[in-house]
Amino acid sequence: MAFSQPPRRAARILHSGGVIAYPTEGVFGLGCLPDDFAAVRRVLAIKDRDPALGLVLIASDIEQLDGWIKLPEGSSVLKSSSDNPVTWIVPATDEVPYWIRGEHAGLAVRITTHPIASALCDAAGSALVSTSANLHGRSPARNPLVLRRHFGALVDYIVPGECGPASGPSEIRDLASGKVLRSA
Repeated sequence: MAFSQPPRRAARILHSGGVIAYPTEGVFGLGCLPDDFAAVRRVLAIKDRDPALGLVLIASDIEQLDGWIKLPEGSSVLKSSSDNPVTWIVPATDEVPYWIRGEHAGLAVRITTHPIASALCDAAGSALVSTSANLHGRSPARNPLVLRRHFGALVDYIVPGECGPASGPSEIRDLASGKVLRSA
């Protein structure tokens, strides 16, 4: 099956400390394994992003976030849809390092509904850092040609595929209050 080859290749690159670019529900993402400090530092440098801002973790299922988040008793599963992806701010475990969480008590997480992003998490056997493929403060890449032009020489692998069906970055909501922190 041809579809399984890019996620397996990406997983090998991730496990060797690499940084990849890949399609998500709304924009291309830059990612690495969240427990690899050197790879995370590289993602932040590529984006020119202040580590104090924190990063998003994506997962294919809630179990991949074990050890990263503490879901409050009785809270619902972190739900979203492919046309309206939602990144949730949830309480972080005490073990989450500053370079993932930033200056925040919570951690931004999303259960991805994009088939390629989900397959990447499954192939890696891990949640992934997922930050939009853009220089900090600029528009994220939604087109594979723009992605290659700006990031092709900066990442170790670009996973083939298309973004969508959302038209941009995910909405961000606080799990405790339900408050929208960033509209889609």
